[in-house]
Amino acid sequence: MNQEFIGALKEIVKEKGISEDLIFTTIEDAMVSAYKKNYANQYTAAQNVKVVIDRESGEIGVYAQKVVVDDVYDDVTEISLEEAKEINPKYEVDDIVDLQVTPKNFGRVAAQLAKQVVTQRIKEAERNIIYSEYKEKEFDIITGTVLRKDKGLVFVNLGKLEGVIGPNEQMKGEEYKFNEKLKLYIVEVKETSKGAQIHVSRTHPGLVKRLFELEVPEIYEGIVEIKSISREAGSRSKIAVHSNDETVDPMGACVGQKGIRVQNIVNELKNEKIDIIKWSKDPEEFIANALSPAKVLSVVVDEENKSAKVVVDDNQLSLAIGKEGQNVRLAAKLTNWKIDIKSKSQAESEIESAEETVEVDAIIEPVEVDTIIEVSEEVTE
Repeated sequence: MNQEFIGALKEIVKEKGISEDLIFTTIEDAMVSAYKKNYANQYTAAQNVKVVIDRESGEIGVYAQKVVVDDVYDDVTEISLEEAKEINPKYEVDDIVDLQVTPKNFGRVAAQLAKQVVTQRIKEAERNIIYSEYKEKEFDIITGTVLRKDKGLVFVNLGKLEGVIGPNEQMKGEEYKFNEKLKLYIVEVKETSKGAQIHVSRTHPGLVKRLFELEVPEIYEGIVEIKSISREAGSRSKIAVHSNDETVDPMGACVGQKGIRVQNIVNELKNEKIDIIKWSKDPEEFIANALSPAKVLSVVVDEENKSAKVVVDDNQLSLAIGKEGQNVRLAAKLTNWKIDIKSKSQAESEIESAEETVEVDAIIEPVEVDTIIEVSEEVTE
């Protein structure tokens, strides 16, 4: 192992960002194992050795280690104080003496081992670096390029690694064409024996949130805050926003001039509809806003059961409920309240029925207990 090899090794260490001490220590440990395997029969001290590589010259030294004792009982692991002082007068009892036992042809074996260890370490270090790099991006957006589709999975190129879009993470009706670039949400980054494994999504509500953060400076700066999101990917999303600055309109900031900001997000999501809702700490107002674009007449909330009864005009009922109940379903997810919607005529009819029931109950006089007792006595007689 010469200076040229050491120089090349240090360049690799620097380029790959690997610890120099770690890689040299790993090589030395590997050489100890090789020494024991190949030279144990020739050197009695072969089972108690260490290997040292000079970090500058590349020179290799194999040393048998012995403990200094007054009386030697095992000459493989012990050396007398007298012999030790012949080597160095400073040695005392219990010190460790290193005796060089480097075989003549050990350099060739060492070089082969070093190459194997370096190659393995470089691969491990690269895997760790890549894992750390992508782990930092977990729960963030990344741009990927579609590579192929196989058995319901979509594989995408994420730069240094491939990502997988599972069936549940694919937008309904979206086609994934080869070489198409997509914005993806990193759901999870796992470390496996084969390196980092990345799961990405096109359906996660976090994708909508991060797209707005990228598109709307006021959100990125914290002036406008996203309070909640409900989404049915590929069809429709609702996003509740609040401004921490009274002079800034949160909905206007998200829409942008001539609707350009929200339109960019809609385009990225392949024309998924997006309702931008003004958040309110008042549940009645928030629920009414969440049912947009329908106009709400009244909201009555039950705090204990986290439920709300909503009344809308007859011509607004279908709009409030939405196609197949989508609008009210998304509103319920957005607000985290159970929502029961009725038209104005339905609500009035229920009130009239309730009033009629009260009137009938008032007309019927209750039977007194004493009367029942008297009738019972007559029957007995």
